Amino acid sequence: MPHTLTSPYASHDNAHAELTVVKIGGALLDSADAFKSTFTAILALDREIRARGGRGAVLVHGGGAAVDRQFTRLGLESEKRQGIRITPPEHIDDLVSVLAGSVHQRLLGLLHALGARAVGLSLGDGGLCRCQVTTRFAFDAGLVGEIIDGDAAILDTLLRDGFLPVLNSIGMTQDGTPLNVNADDAASAIARIACATELLLLTDVAGVLNASNAVIAELDAAGIDALIADGTVSGGMTAKVRAAQEAAVAAGCPVRIASWREQGSLSGNAGTRILSRAALLA
Repeated sequence: MPHTLTSPYASHDNAHAELTVVKIGGALLDSADAFKSTFTAILALDREIRARGGRGAVLVHGGGAAVDRQFTRLGLESEKRQGIRITPPEHIDDLVSVLAGSVHQRLLGLLHALGARAVGLSLGDGGLCRCQVTTRFAFDAGLVGEIIDGDAAILDTLLRDGFLPVLNSIGMTQDGTPLNVNADDAASAIARIACATELLLLTDVAGVLNASNAVIAELDAAGIDALIADGTVSGGMTAKVRAAQEAAVAAGCPVRIASWREQGSLSGNAGTRILSRAALLA
């Protein structure tokens, strides 16, 4: 992200207590079988963190596949460029209806069925994230947003009172125009605004593998460059690891890549931990 994100949360007494931001998306959102086990694990992670005196967990979700299906049903053509969905004004209402509507409510319903005290939020609720139409691209991306700063007070209140905040990736401009924010970018921004201690990216892979196909526990920028240079990391995994590295820098905390397919992957040290610049300098 091109902006430095700040938050009044940093002045709170427990600002640096353990907090994990969990980002879900991709195939998980389309897997009915995985939903219950993964969300049960997320709730267990939240309890474990709180038992250690931490603040708990915050959940951020995407839903691009559901948007694709809705657009197909409506006969709308959706273009993706440089990893983002071009969002002309005439598409934004339909996109919001999926990401902040059907997908969001489905997740909240499952969490409630599991006994969670889940509270659904969009990025602009309570002043959490201040967004603007993105200026990051040389082309016109339409109503694609970027987060420029925020105030984590609403998360502070919810976490302190034992609630699980669940955020979709719909933001808004200062005048209230809805914006489509990339879910990975949203999760990174939330992690920084809330002074998170970890950003957990749940994917369909167990982590970054070495030449012996064993999961690498920890990587820094130099280690990532070396793995890509010698071909150990290649293809689609290159983009995934680079994105995790960028997310760690944007979030200001380590990013852990772990699989939602494997039991126990959410807690402990499962997966690969990508160090942020802040961690490298500590």
